[in-house]
Amino acid sequence: MKNPTELGVAEAVEALKAGALTSRALVDALIERCERLPDLGAFTSHDWDRLRADADKADQSGKTGTDLHGVPLVLKANINTTHLTTCGGTGALKDHVAKTNAPIAEKLFEAGALLGAKGNMHELAFGITTNNSVTGPARNPYDLTMIPGGSSGGVAVAVAADMMPGGIGTDTGASVRLPAALCGLVGFRPTVGRYSGAGVIPISHTRDTAGPITKSVVDARLLDAVMSGNKGKSVKPQLTDLRIGVPRAAFYGDLEPDVASAAEAFLKALDEAGVTLVEADIPELMETDEAVSFPVALYEFIQDLPIYLKDNSLDLTMEQICAATGSPDVKGLIESQLGEGAMPEEVYRNAMEVARPKLRKLYADHFAGRRLDALLFPTSPLTARPIGDDETVELNGRRGPTFATFIRNTDPGSNAAIPGVSIPVALSSNGLPIGMELNGPENSDSHLLDVAELLEDIAAFSFKPKL
Repeated sequence: MKNPTELGVAEAVEALKAGALTSRALVDALIERCERLPDLGAFTSHDWDRLRADADKADQSGKTGTDLHGVPLVLKANINTTHLTTCGGTGALKDHVAKTNAPIAEKLFEAGALLGAKGNMHELAFGITTNNSVTGPARNPYDLTMIPGGSSGGVAVAVAADMMPGGIGTDTGASVRLPAALCGLVGFRPTVGRYSGAGVIPISHTRDTAGPITKSVVDARLLDAVMSGNKGKSVKPQLTDLRIGVPRAAFYGDLEPDVASAAEAFLKALDEAGVTLVEADIPELMETDEAVSFPVALYEFIQDLPIYLKDNSLDLTMEQICAATGSPDVKGLIESQLGEGAMPEEVYRNAMEVARPKLRKLYADHFAGRRLDALLFPTSPLTARPIGDDETVELNGRRGPTFATFIRNTDPGSNAAIPGVSIPVALSSNGLPIGMELNGPENSDSHLLDVAELLEDIAAFSFKPKL
């Protein structure tokens, strides 16, 4: 058997089922590793004594090896849990402990999962670096001077560094898939609505969803089945039956050279394996997405966060939240929306009533018209960049806005509410992970995970950070 800390979720379940491991032994090994790696900044809170006690209870229950019994998970710090703080990575909520578990957390706990820790994040989930001025930065396990991505960066760090078997992040425009890609992991964003969004500190009810960050597609499928309640077995496709779209104009331009090389090598491997690659672009995709993206996120954030605060009996105004926000990028964004720069309602209405329906139809028509199982493209145009490059990053000799550059490829599918999964495919020449994303039609989640599992086998990514 592997070292206990190297086990993924499904592997841990199997080891517990076989009696090769107890939950307490697994937890003890993970805690020891966590205590050895505090500089990674993976967590906002943990309680190792409570975790050991919970593991002992799992062992005594006789249920270990069934469902998720006895397996600890890291949950992002914006997901409500009744022990450990749900701080959202921000100052005003640093002591907030929820009175009830978020429904997605409750489903995991009902299946026997243990709350291992809460994952560090970009403050209030409004960014992709997880360079958080309140909680401290999370660091990429492949290179501690680099970002892990965000906003679910701490979850990805914990899983990639073998500190936890798997975890749950949230994704508005990139926040599960990007840290997965930058940390050599699988990140699954489901169709919006597949999981309950209640009990999660929000940005946008239209765009937000939780999603697994895991060591394998099998692990993502296992966590998805618990959170969605969809435990039926699907019919696995054959590689030679797959039709995969390659939308080059929108997703393959201006890539870091190593990302471009990895993408072409992966496409070649798929072609040689008998996958049908369909090269076709989606007209007006990026300009339509632009009309949806920030108008929806910024407008709904100012509406949705106060509702969360009220529902959780938190006597805080948006002005107080802003005053206690430490990260300059997030503070500036909130200030803009509380002042004269606030997103106009008419721009939001246009996004919701005109641009978003058009975007969803563009995708639906593209999938149906070409009989595609999925689209495939680089998750991010670039690999991880140095911690501190919060405003701009360098790509191909030019500096551009950090946020927009990193989410360029993940954002359109997010706004169309379709499922996406990032799988690791290669390391760059300087040892940083590269991911490729699959998008599927709305509500094709189970089939998309089947496709991802087949492609994961071809990628055969087996690299680990040297820690």
